Amino acid sequence: MNYTLNQLRIFYKITQTKSITKAADELHLTQPAVSIQLKNFQNQFEIPLTETVNKKIYITDFGYEIAAAAEKILDEAMGIQDKLMSFKGKLTGKLKLSTVSTGKYVLPYFLSAFLKQNPGINLALDVTNRQKVTENLEKNEIDFGLTSMAIDSLRLDSIELLKNQLVLVGSPSLQSEKWENAQPSFLEEVPLIYREQGSGTRYIMEDYISKHGLNVNQKLELTSNEAVKQATIAGLGYSIVPIIGIKNELELRQLQVIQIKDLPIISTWSLVWPIGKKVTPIMSAFINFLDSEKSQIIERYFPYAKFM
Repeated sequence: MNYTLNQLRIFYKITQTKSITKAADELHLTQPAVSIQLKNFQNQFEIPLTETVNKKIYITDFGYEIAAAAEKILDEAMGIQDKLMSFKGKLTGKLKLSTVSTGKYVLPYFLSAFLKQNPGINLALDVTNRQKVTENLEKNEIDFGLTSMAIDSLRLDSIELLKNQLVLVGSPSLQSEKWENAQPSFLEEVPLIYREQGSGTRYIMEDYISKHGLNVNQKLELTSNEAVKQATIAGLGYSIVPIIGIKNELELRQLQVIQIKDLPIISTWSLVWPIGKKVTPIMSAFINFLDSEKSQIIERYFPYAKFM
């Protein structure tokens, strides 16, 4: 065997993209260069790594096994480089995070100054739902997850960032006298707009409905916070949403908070990682950064959160 790290990197990228063209684009190489390196890498194995059917590339079972080994080798190689740079007083490598979708209104403010201080760190950020964040943590595919709800299925360390407030909102075009001193039963009379299954916001909304014994008949399910927000603005129904994601819409009076019993619901945005996980130098640096800087970040960008 005489393969190179470059060949491992190229083959691993091909297994991710299922395309030589896409792999070339993501690696900033030409397509012929990627094809040649794949051929040279394949020549070192008696068993096929890939198959081409109707001009489409497929990865064989053996190819996936080699890809898994390649990923470990590349991670180890990157670890050597990280250790060298750490010894020289510089942080390099990748910081991998996964956040629930509403976390996109929170996490960038805690990352910005840290990344400016450490330009050698590359960020990989997956914006998804609570279920996928949990899966990423279970599979140890990320360094940190951001969630506003406890993940009871895992043993996690955490850093609390700031409070999360969820409120009932509707379009001002729907305003009626029923909004005054509204009771939870109000939700039985109106269409409700839900996030998809697996969303933390949906879980909180369903928990509120269940605790108050409500029988909700009219439901609309959407797959993103933005879709829920736009549908609510358009007057398609009401929803319980994190206030952090609708600040502009409230200021523009496109949405209005409806005061109702046992709302708002207060939770906490927390950065989490599995207990026992090997903490890398980058992870340790980010934890230390948050310990020293999060109060100033909250003061600057989230002043309202101090009073929740």
